[in-house]
Amino acid sequence: MRVAMIGSGYVGLVSGACFADFGHDVVCVDKDLSKIERLNQGVMPIFEPGLAELVTGNAKSGRLRFTTDLAEAVADAEVVFIAVGTPSRRGDGHADLSYVFAAVAEIAQHLKGYTVIVTKSTVPVGTGDEVERIVREANPKAQFAVVSNPEFLREGAAIEDFKRPDRIVIGSEDEAARGVMSELYRPLFLNQSPLLFTARRTAELIKYAANAFLATKITFINEIADLCEAVGANVQDVSRGIGLDNRIGSKFLHAGPGYGGSCFPKDTLALIKTAQDFGAPIRIVEAVAAVNDQRKRAMAKKVIAAAGGSVRGKTVGILGLTFKPNTDDMRDSPSLAVILALQDAGATIRAYDPEGVEQAKTMITGIEYAANPYDAITGADVAVLITEWDAFRALDLDRVRDLMASPVMVDLRNVYNPADMAKHGIAYSSIGR
Repeated sequence: MRVAMIGSGYVGLVSGACFADFGHDVVCVDKDLSKIERLNQGVMPIFEPGLAELVTGNAKSGRLRFTTDLAEAVADAEVVFIAVGTPSRRGDGHADLSYVFAAVAEIAQHLKGYTVIVTKSTVPVGTGDEVERIVREANPKAQFAVVSNPEFLREGAAIEDFKRPDRIVIGSEDEAARGVMSELYRPLFLNQSPLLFTARRTAELIKYAANAFLATKITFINEIADLCEAVGANVQDVSRGIGLDNRIGSKFLHAGPGYGGSCFPKDTLALIKTAQDFGAPIRIVEAVAAVNDQRKRAMAKKVIAAAGGSVRGKTVGILGLTFKPNTDDMRDSPSLAVILALQDAGATIRAYDPEGVEQAKTMITGIEYAANPYDAITGADVAVLITEWDAFRALDLDRVRDLMASPVMVDLRNVYNPADMAKHGIAYSSIGR
């Protein structure tokens, strides 16, 4: 099938490359000429394991192309995906749909024949109705259907998630559109991937509800971790104990410094605002968002306490900057709040991250970037493990002790065993243990 992907960011690029890998003819469109030029040269705008190989392989085969020419891409397409950003809007925190609507207005001018327009971007309930209105107003003769097909891609595992999904949600009341989408995803049928057909508004809500529920699980176990510390329990054992109940499940029950990234913070906020607008407030999610915001800065207090009550004039070595491993995404990363709070308290920061440094440089000022984990902690008064990269999971603990001015480590991801750290002479703090 002929597919146009409007937007060549994280969602658009991964989805476009995977569709091409299935054998479809895909054109990824972006207004950023420099991004398109880099993609044509095989240079990825993001770090995602396996993406560079997938993109370059399918580009070489001719199934995947990159262009700034939306008109040609849309005119030739049977399916047009909208995969542009929907960041939190300044002022009220609602999803900013200006990029979506601008793309739709442009798409409408170039439709030829029956075309399925698909919102891949995460959008609030009712956005599909507005997309349909814009197209009909701009091009009354257009033959089209608007479908909601939310993405459920985890950064760091996006290709695997796309090719072997838990479910594929398709929101449409149009039978012809459902047929087109079934054909588009047919290569996945061998993997028994369930196609879930719903009404369009239902599909739009599914994505927000899913992310809000996962954010709630994370926040729940973080608060349980605080209780564990107060009563002398072990949060990892609590997580295992409740996670083995198949009604609960073990995923997203890892205590830490709070959630971040491109989805959970903005999607929980957008759901809160949508619920308030419709007079059906979601108090649980409101509490989740508030607790998570507070938690990130509270982690800095934990570091200060481990350092003897003050970090003024001291050096803090930061291990990990991105919001999770295997990505270069710094958006709403806990490290941002932790570092700012430590700087406010007078600390000097030296940090290392395998992939996130370039993005971090645009978001954080006044810190030194190290060449490797050991460089980051050399001469440090306290080390803080914020992101659980594989590179930090088997550090030479004797070397860590000897390199530091004082052997103190705060592990915000519970990577290490407290007994092992004590054996190597390192004063160790973790979460909920």
